[in-house]
Amino acid sequence: MNLEFLNIYNNIVKLTRNKKLYLNLGRSDEFSDRLIFLFLHFALFLKHYKSQMTKDRSQKLFDFFIRQIELSIREIGHGDVTVNKKMKEYVNFFYSILDQLETRNFEKKENLISFFQNLLNNDKNIEFYADYYVKFEKFLTKSTLNHFSKDIINPNF
Repeated sequence: MNLEFLNIYNNIVKLTRNKKLYLNLGRSDEFSDRLIFLFLHFALFLKHYKSQMTKDRSQKLFDFFIRQIELSIREIGHGDVTVNKKMKEYVNFFYSILDQLETRNFEKKENLISFFQNLLNNDKNIEFYADYYVKFEKFLTKSTLNHFSKDIINPNF
């Protein structure tokens, strides 16, 4: 297992475990919500650092992430057929997030709010998520790719 990819994965998971993300949803914590935030963080990570990674390295990192998610689903107790079906749905969902991040203009706050309303299927505390997005992008700008791949980070944003 590639330690660099494992550190990146663990750092993205750590960002995803931010309790404020779930408290502001106003609903019970579910696997699907955790997956949405994991994909959102990972998509923003890839968007920001794509120029610093080769296509091959980006693909290997993506494959590593997907494999880790698949292992998590198997640990929950789902069988092969269910895992394969869910993974196809999850990968398509991830690509839709990535596509929106690449093509939409999020400098306009109303576009960012609309994105989060659709992503979270929620209207509650959407301003919080729009602000979080901006803060996370600034955090990525201040951090290096090496910062994510060497050790577990301590995000303060």
